Amino acid sequence: MSLTSALSSAMSGIRAVSRGSEIVSGNIANANTPGYARRTLSISSDSTGPAIGVRVNGVVRHVDQQIINDRRLAAAETGYRNDTTTALTRIEDLIGTPDQIGSLAARVADFEQSLITASSRPDATERLTAVAFGAKDLAQSINAVAQGIQDTRSQADRSIDAQVTRLNDALKGVETLNAQIVSTNSSRVNASALEDQRQLLIDEISEMVPVRLVARDHGAVALYSTGGTVLLEGRAAELGFEPANTVTPYESIEDGTLSGLTINGVSINTSSTNGRLRGGTLIAQFQIRDEIAPNAQSQVDALARDLVERFEDSSVDPTLGVGDPGLFTDSGDPLDTASETGLANRLSLNALVDIDQGGESWRIRDGLGAAAPGDAGDASLLIALTDVLSTTRPQASGDFGPSSLSVEGIVASLSSQIGSDRLREDRQLSFASAQLNELTQLALADGVDTDAEIQALMVLEQAYAANARVLSTVDEMFDTLLRI
Repeated sequence: MSLTSALSSAMSGIRAVSRGSEIVSGNIANANTPGYARRTLSISSDSTGPAIGVRVNGVVRHVDQQIINDRRLAAAETGYRNDTTTALTRIEDLIGTPDQIGSLAARVADFEQSLITASSRPDATERLTAVAFGAKDLAQSINAVAQGIQDTRSQADRSIDAQVTRLNDALKGVETLNAQIVSTNSSRVNASALEDQRQLLIDEISEMVPVRLVARDHGAVALYSTGGTVLLEGRAAELGFEPANTVTPYESIEDGTLSGLTINGVSINTSSTNGRLRGGTLIAQFQIRDEIAPNAQSQVDALARDLVERFEDSSVDPTLGVGDPGLFTDSGDPLDTASETGLANRLSLNALVDIDQGGESWRIRDGLGAAAPGDAGDASLLIALTDVLSTTRPQASGDFGPSSLSVEGIVASLSSQIGSDRLREDRQLSFASAQLNELTQLALADGVDTDAEIQALMVLEQAYAANARVLSTVDEMFDTLLRI
């Protein structure tokens, strides 16, 4: 080997070592950077010229795409289950359990106890007043549950709007990065940093809508939802949604009063079972707004209807005429079965006995339609009110099964249903979280190992020293030749 060949070989080695050191340093510095993939330098022997040296082929970005794809799907499932579990937990908390002060079951028990107490001393005004307040507390508790359910729907609607905006921005970002990566690769410049940014954006997209990634030419990618919808193929799809901000019990996606979802102006199915974007946090919010909360609302409305029907029966209170509202009313009106939707929000105590509205508590003892106070010692109506509260009867609405239920039984069934749904979702969440954790650990195992990188850096230092020694030796030999 000639001196010039040795010099050229050593110089190419130093250049490769310098580039390798830069990559290793970058790996160590970004070991905990989200989306960063470990890089290595690809080198080979260069014998194309008169001298043998080291050729730098490029930078290799190490990712296990299958693990990343599986992790994304697990993250979408975890986000979906987390959102539905949170919504069900909130509704469950609104209803409460019998041992909780202020729960629906506790309010029913308090009301029943106030009736029993008043029955023992029907002449005691304070006991009759306690019945009125107990009935009003029960009505207001049902109001609060219904309003909490609508607040959950409103929150879901706002979340959908925010996620659609994020999703559109992220898809546009991937489209832009695709173009930059193609351009960079065409110029034979390393595009790893751009690919890291794109991976982060796709991770964000997949949490909202689980996606499948398809590689395209020159480093570009296409994105499809697991339901088959094209989200990015060259150009990004545009999702559309019109927020309602405040959702009422009378609005639904079926009657068009609530917005659905569009892709490039075309409406798509947003159901949790066969929706084309199902599986992520976006459809979870649609499920909360359009399925979970409305189902809970219909059950609470059925409870309100049962209360109104029980106490406006003239066989219970003979002083009531046809069409007269009973102890519980629909905003002061008698029950209209055609307007059951939202009844839980409108449920109220009859103003005739509502102390806060100037009502008179003696009417609870003598009848809502009584012209004047009757026998102060007559507890027959109070006993009838107590009995009708605990009487079991088939339910005209709601989904409580074929069994006959008392008011307490309806509340218990409602609480049990919501609790069972929440428990089922919680189990699914635990499974999805465990799966996500395992896949995350697998992805991290393929990431940057700082110990291995330091070892690689030591090898590079040795290679640098060897090449530097060759340069020094060649320099000494040139000096010797020049002195001859």
